Amino acid sequence: MSVLALTVQSTGVGEVETLAQTFGVDVPHLTAQAISFFIVCALLYVLAYKPVLRMLDERRRQIAQGLANTERIKAALAAIDNERGQAIAAARDEATRIVAEARGVAVRVKEQETRRALALADQIVLKAHDEAAATHTRMLADLQREVGQLVVKTTAAVAGRVLTPADERRLAEETARELTAA
Repeated sequence: MSVLALTVQSTGVGEVETLAQTFGVDVPHLTAQAISFFIVCALLYVLAYKPVLRMLDERRRQIAQGLANTERIKAALAAIDNERGQAIAAARDEATRIVAEARGVAVRVKEQETRRALALADQIVLKAHDEAAATHTRMLADLQREVGQLVVKTTAAVAGRVLTPADERRLAEETARELTAA
């Protein structure tokens, strides 16, 4: 069995060498290329990959900050919208109060003007009554005077004599008393 294993093992190594020679692989060159590849990878990692990672991290941080700002702005807008709604409601309440107050003032002014108009109408009616009474008194005085003169003239004509001023006065007073009593 050990002979068989050695044969398989030697066949495996020989095949690798045969395969390497077929494709033109030279172990020292392959080793140098592998070392060069690792150096280039290390340089790329340090000079390109790390800055790209830093830039990506910075972008992630900026995006996160932008999202946080967006949330903060949304909250501020919601607060402003709430304040605006409250201000509108307060203005609506104030307007309703002012309208109600204006209606109350209008009712009071209407009542005052109505009372003033009624008082003025009462004054006008009272003045008219006074003027009517004064006119009535003046007319009665005129009537008494004219009736007295008529009575005096009629009496003078009927009696056929001339009346003295004392007789005229007495007849005028009696006639006035009778007219006033009636």
